[in-house]
Amino acid sequence: MAAEVEAAAPKLGLSETNINWERLDKTRFHVIGAVLFTAQSASLHPIAVVKTRMQVAGGGLAHMRGFSVFKNILRYDGIHGLFRGFGTSAIGSLPGRVLVLSSLEVSKEMVLKKTENLEMPEASRIAVANGAAGMVSNLVSCFYYVPLDVICQRLMVQGLPGTKQCNGPYDVIRKVVKIEGFRGLYRGFGITAVTQSPASALWWGVYGGTQHFIWRSLGYRNDLEKRPSHMEMITVQAAAGTMAGACSSVITTPIDTIKTRLQVMDNYGEGRPSVVKTTKRLLAEDGWKGLYRGFGPRFLNMSLWGTSMIVTYELIKRLSVKQG
Repeated sequence: MAAEVEAAAPKLGLSETNINWERLDKTRFHVIGAVLFTAQSASLHPIAVVKTRMQVAGGGLAHMRGFSVFKNILRYDGIHGLFRGFGTSAIGSLPGRVLVLSSLEVSKEMVLKKTENLEMPEASRIAVANGAAGMVSNLVSCFYYVPLDVICQRLMVQGLPGTKQCNGPYDVIRKVVKIEGFRGLYRGFGITAVTQSPASALWWGVYGGTQHFIWRSLGYRNDLEKRPSHMEMITVQAAAGTMAGACSSVITTPIDTIKTRLQVMDNYGEGRPSVVKTTKRLLAEDGWKGLYRGFGPRFLNMSLWGTSMIVTYELIKRLSVKQG
């Protein structure tokens, strides 16, 4: 009886840890993904709020530690303050997630097929495919998520000096469009696309290459003789995701600080805010260390995000494999 159970539910082999796009039930993939990624976003949203407020705020709040900012929000706004903008982010992300995940998997599959006959180490091929897929999916996401970021981040920083009070996401849209037109919703698009696409390529490239390296270090190969358990898969994927998130946060925090301030601050005098004006203002306030405002929460957020996101993502793929 035990043998029959084991046969009915065999452990996945190493070759099965990378489930390609063709094997997925697309409907199940996106439905399960919507549920699990929304739950993941909810757990990390308070950290994003703390990070955003530290990047935007002036005066004493800008120099407070992340945990102190967290307590400050709880004191004056309660739990609700830690989840400002979450509803808009959660609902607004649903269509975008379909676009991003689809472009990620399709482009990765295309690069893997194009490079399968090239003489290059397998780890490098996987890293290149993941990196290219990360860049493509990020470019796709910019067109959808930049306006959503502008709206959500303005809701997160309600009440801070230099920001406008808005009554919900539609009021944000109305006020931004009234003052700047439709392009106001795309504040920070250029800096996001130009800088975050390589950052996304770095994240996915480090993840793919690190995971492959860890498996090989543990003695696994693409055969069925030695099979990792589900717990081993989760541990390896989490470790690779943590490494990718940590590397990315160190490199991208200055750009993220400038982008966030550009998207939400309005007190720059005459003319439309720009990357140059925003950078000069930030340097004048805090010097070069100002570029790393909110680094602690962002480092924590990206490390936790990288770990939880990739474990969730790989779980979604395993649950979405076509039956039969």
